[in-house]
Amino acid sequence: MTVLEPPYHGPALLVLEDGRVFRGLGFGARATVTGEVVFNTAMTGYQEILTDPSYAGQLVCMTSVQIGNVGTNPDDEESDGLGAEGLIVRAASKRASNHRSTADLPAWLAARGVPAIGEVDTRALTRHLRTRGAMRGALSTESTDVERLRALACEAPPMEGRALAHEVSTKEPYTWRDGVYHVDGTKPVPAPRFRVVVMDLGVKRNILRCLRSAGVEPVVVPSSATADAILRHEPHGLFLSNGPGDPAALPDVVATVRQVLDRAPDLPVYGICLGHQVLALALGGATFKLKFGHHGANHPVRTAGTRKVAITSQNHGFAVDPGSLGDGARVSAVNLFDETVAGMTLADRPVAAVQFHPEAAPGPHDARDFFDTFVRALEAHAVGR
Repeated sequence: MTVLEPPYHGPALLVLEDGRVFRGLGFGARATVTGEVVFNTAMTGYQEILTDPSYAGQLVCMTSVQIGNVGTNPDDEESDGLGAEGLIVRAASKRASNHRSTADLPAWLAARGVPAIGEVDTRALTRHLRTRGAMRGALSTESTDVERLRALACEAPPMEGRALAHEVSTKEPYTWRDGVYHVDGTKPVPAPRFRVVVMDLGVKRNILRCLRSAGVEPVVVPSSATADAILRHEPHGLFLSNGPGDPAALPDVVATVRQVLDRAPDLPVYGICLGHQVLALALGGATFKLKFGHHGANHPVRTAGTRKVAITSQNHGFAVDPGSLGDGARVSAVNLFDETVAGMTLADRPVAAVQFHPEAAPGPHDARDFFDTFVRALEAHAVGR
């Protein structure tokens, strides 16, 4: 008989669609969930990862051995309750030890209805996903019925074709006010110099914080916003956010971005992650599903034509086909792990996007100058208005 110790509350199962079973102990919420199982190689930042809307529809396996040791706090949340469907770890910390912590991870997960499984051989799971590819799974902290859970995994919708951005996007426009968090607890912001419409495809708060700290007033609009609604704000620029799901399942968003590009040819348009993919589609490009995606905070990216390398935070399951780019677009950065497109620009217009997360949260700040480049494009545009 297994002797349970906090934070675990009972047996738990992770069952993959191919029949592979991982047994462990449950913590967090008592629930059964399904989703695409992916692994994340970041050593820190589990709270930011779990609240990143880009993880909607996914079960996240953390490859770092112990998770939960620094607890949780409101400042590290990247959204209100949106993000991963479930969590998979090798070991859940028995205690939280950090002066910023306001709740331990199990209690935080339970309050949000997110189940987690610990005492799993996450190395074996990661190797399985690398070999077989990301696949659907069912995670339960309330049932040990393997066949039922496998059936649920097989019935879960695949990530291809899912327009998850519309599910996680804001329903009403709003203006973001806070700047980047500093270790002393302050969030200083300069007076806004530019108004930028941010299309919310599943935006992380730290993108908005970085924009605000750079002197930008972010006006966040729903993913369903039309070109008329965007241009009605008379913005100095348009910013396309990160988000979950398949970019090809968003033809309405792609059409809107294309209309903005056509109607405002001098407007700076920048994007991150899903925004990068949507922008590529709007320019006539194509995207494809990666075998197991890029999820972590240690991905090296090289600027095209240089020897400059930045270590970046990444989280995406789709990528842009470099051979499909047209209309003067060029690849501006490459992922050194697999040579996939990590950035693109237009030669004759202030249009650029990256497939990584320059805002980090979590991750290194090597690529934070992406926001400075955007501000310089806004300055040049403002001079010409």
